[in-house]
Amino acid sequence: MANGVPSDVYYPTVDTTNVETLQYVVTDGATFTDLQTRDTSYSVRPLDPTGMSCRVTTTADSGRYRIVTDYVTDPGRDALLLRVRFQPLVPGDLRLYLRFDPTVNGNGGGGSGTVDTSTGHPVPVAADPVTATNAANRDYARPVHVALDASTPFTEVSNGFAGTASDGLTQLDRDHALTATYAEAARGNLVQTARADLAAGNELTLALGFGTTQGEAVATAGAALGGGFGRALVRYAAGWVGYDAGLVPPPGRFPGLDAATARELARVYYLSANVLKASEDKTFPGAVVASLASPWGRRSRPATPTTPTSAPTARCSPATCTRPSPGCCWSATAPPPATRSSSCSSASSSPTARCPATAWSTASWRPTASASSSTRSPTRS
Repeated sequence: MANGVPSDVYYPTVDTTNVETLQYVVTDGATFTDLQTRDTSYSVRPLDPTGMSCRVTTTADSGRYRIVTDYVTDPGRDALLLRVRFQPLVPGDLRLYLRFDPTVNGNGGGGSGTVDTSTGHPVPVAADPVTATNAANRDYARPVHVALDASTPFTEVSNGFAGTASDGLTQLDRDHALTATYAEAARGNLVQTARADLAAGNELTLALGFGTTQGEAVATAGAALGGGFGRALVRYAAGWVGYDAGLVPPPGRFPGLDAATARELARVYYLSANVLKASEDKTFPGAVVASLASPWGRRSRPATPTTPTSAPTARCSPATCTRPSPGCCWSATAPPPATRSSSCSSASSSPTARCPATAWSTASWRPTASASSSTRSPTRS
């Protein structure tokens, strides 16, 4: 979670991040447009005692509205669920949009977007079939598709390229409305914009569903919505409670500390253990990515032809690593590679879950705007 918005959702493995940001855009259609990371403040608190699900309360700097969002990973599916409550604080007709910057399969290149209508309502789907990566010894990548669906169908959906006239935020900043929508956008810095149907009520549930095909991603998102947020939260928390019960408990008392401080230390102990467990790779148990924000290290444009401004960092070699060493981060207690399970593959999850799909880390982005419009598929600039 960064700047109060979800970022870096990992699928199908902990070294593949597929979400830059998913954030709100609010407008009255005439006088203002707010972007969540630009025009609001936020607070965060846990939803359950394990601390692994959360509630983000977003408040407009203008005081016009508040948005309360609960986040949980569906423990039975490759999906992230968001329970949203939009609360106007002053009279007026406000519109709520979602701006999704998927950054699908970021190590493999640009993404493509489409609008799926197989369910009878529009569902934006982002995709990248490229499985190339700069990760050493990584030959298990898969195509990635992610679908964004809502319990109340979106009334408008569009695909575009970040910072261009096809970007929904560019249009909303300029005109306080989507003046042109696009069914397709291919091979670029994809962004997708969808308008929530507030006429049906100020509460809705959103689902990000992942899959190796468009149909699988759409079906996963729909199934997660059908299962319900409340049920997913109960199962997710129960998985973490079960995991915590198997840990060595911290001391009940600490010399020189009062009982309240001791309880707080115990809470931090369990939360820290849970975060470490969530960061463990689910395909190769015992392997841990050193930085979920940039799992394989990245090079920015060199300051000189031979001097990068940031260097890649060493990571595990799943194919050859059998014991801890300077370039190898398998747990000393993990079984040999041949016996490791490969049944699950995502980052932040209940340890008893099959393949939940989300982890939050640091990422933020602020677009620039340009102006023009077209009713055809957008082209890259």
